[in-house]
Amino acid sequence: MTQTRAALRPTVLTALLAALLSVLLTPAPASAASLQEVTGFGSNPGALKMYRYVPDGLPAGRPVVVALHGCTQNAAGYASGTGWTTLADRWGFSVVLPQQQSGNNLSQCFNWFGSADIGRGQGEAASVAQMVDRQLADVSGDPSRVYVTGLSAGGGMTAVMMAAYPEKFAAGGIVAGLPYGCAQAAGSRYVCMYVGATQTPAQWGDRVRAARPGYTGPWPALTVFQGTADYTVRPANMTALVDQWTNVHGADRTADVSDTVAGYPHRVYRGPAGNAVVETYSLTGMGHGQPVDPGSGDAQCGAAGAYFLDVNLCAAYRLGKAWQLG
Repeated sequence: MTQTRAALRPTVLTALLAALLSVLLTPAPASAASLQEVTGFGSNPGALKMYRYVPDGLPAGRPVVVALHGCTQNAAGYASGTGWTTLADRWGFSVVLPQQQSGNNLSQCFNWFGSADIGRGQGEAASVAQMVDRQLADVSGDPSRVYVTGLSAGGGMTAVMMAAYPEKFAAGGIVAGLPYGCAQAAGSRYVCMYVGATQTPAQWGDRVRAARPGYTGPWPALTVFQGTADYTVRPANMTALVDQWTNVHGADRTADVSDTVAGYPHRVYRGPAGNAVVETYSLTGMGHGQPVDPGSGDAQCGAAGAYFLDVNLCAAYRLGKAWQLG
């Protein structure tokens, strides 16, 4: 018996050594993509930071989504909380995540209300436009499939980008945001947020047209998500967004589709050519935040947290489907 055990030892040791060598010599798997900061993306007159997420092995010619965080948030938290990075991996597109700095706004809000930051060629709007150009160049993205979205102040800045740089964006998604020029129309950002501004659809549309003089289109399509119990950005702002962007697109304010999605009222407004130009989701009982639906189901994405509200509907997924990202 002793001889048998002694005879086995070299075989066992040889097997163990072989296994160890196999582990040591096997190449480590490629690391997963992660959020990266990009510097030197332009003159950056708005003094913003640029972050991006590019899935490993992303081929050329893929879409780009610009995602703008809300107040008190940052790029990394918004990237994961919304579900945009998960969808980027699943469907194959890159994400640009501008980040506000406290030197510009103590609450980390994008300055959607400031005249110096909402005009073409200046301030924060110009900085975001420069990020788009840098991203398209770096990843050989499809310039005809660039989209912009954001929450709250980021939603306000989304309207800014759609108005000031309409040629750069195929569509936008505004979550609990404001129409372009609302602070100026209301006389105050707070009146705009808490009450809303009184403008006719034509007056709202004129504010957009004035942001890009001489531009004849096409204008970006718009999708809006708004909680009915939002007391930070009142639902009146969604009505104003519908008025503004149906007017810009030459559409009437009668919805062509009125149904429900995940139990919530959903409306689609079509333009003269029959294409959807404005779409709305009225999230019954939801407060101020980004709608998410955590889970592993096909239509689920995002993570619940402060200003990420689990309402069984993921805004990022709905936008991605509207934009034919996946």
